[in-house]
Amino acid sequence: MPRSLALAVDLGGTKVEAALVGPDGTLEPGSRHRRPTGPAASSEDLVRAVAEAVGAAQAALPPDAELLGVGIGSAGPIDLEAGTVSPLNLPVWRGHPLAADVAAMVPGVPVTLRIDGLCIALAEAWIGAGRGVGNLLGMVVSTGVGGGLLLGGEPAPSPSGNGGHIGHVEVGGFDDACACGGTGCLEAIASGPRTVAWARTQGFTGETGEELALAHAAGDPIALAAVARAGTAIGRAIASATNLVDLDLVAIGGGFSRVSPALLDHARRAVEERTAFDFARRVRIVPSGLSDEGPLIGAAALVHRPGRMHGIQTRESAG
Repeated sequence: MPRSLALAVDLGGTKVEAALVGPDGTLEPGSRHRRPTGPAASSEDLVRAVAEAVGAAQAALPPDAELLGVGIGSAGPIDLEAGTVSPLNLPVWRGHPLAADVAAMVPGVPVTLRIDGLCIALAEAWIGAGRGVGNLLGMVVSTGVGGGLLLGGEPAPSPSGNGGHIGHVEVGGFDDACACGGTGCLEAIASGPRTVAWARTQGFTGETGEELALAHAAGDPIALAAVARAGTAIGRAIASATNLVDLDLVAIGGGFSRVSPALLDHARRAVEERTAFDFARRVRIVPSGLSDEGPLIGAAALVHRPGRMHGIQTRESAG
């Protein structure tokens, strides 16, 4: 009997990745491939990047395996009904039919699209830090800040597919302008690029999150302040979300979430400082238990653990 594998796709502001994932959440060796995206990419560049990553992953399908389905996690916002994506950090894609694109690349296989933050939450609940947790917020802190929400162990109802997108919650005490039109949005304060940009206004000469991490480890005062600022904003947003939906756990992944362990320490401190209610103070903030594989594992969960994940099945994907 052939093994059943999912083809997982993760689309973000700097890269797209694809891999084959087994029913236990393990990535198939040699099947993980990435291509760059970025705000300067044309629509044609992005389509090509997705096609190359998907094609390379699909080509790694072993002879003794079958492709059960494709799961896509995309930076938001998305339109669940239309199967389209409009990632804020990829400005040339507004209402882009990503589900149909991928369905054409992998004909005859069902395709399911969800926001990347929900994929993070599903992955953590499946094999990560959120196993056995009822009310879970999965967060991505990277080029952008996203999130996905499980309530009672199930994805929170979300007609548009954007539920849990905490990156565009406005945070008290900050006035950073956001590309979404808001002021003081978490993404505008605490994403990797925006944290580095703030540090540069204070005299930091580096240009990347990696350079900021090195400076923080070396005790550079501007880097210390930048990470403290980002972590405080994350904690304030989590405190608000916890007061709203009574969270048990927040699991945070994404490249910039690993800038320093101090980032989450500052977030925890912000919850303690701003929350007087015992039910909200009990929320735990932890790093992702899945390193950088979380988004792909979560996209695969859309296939292997569908539950209420009915997703988008285009005419092409349905055969």
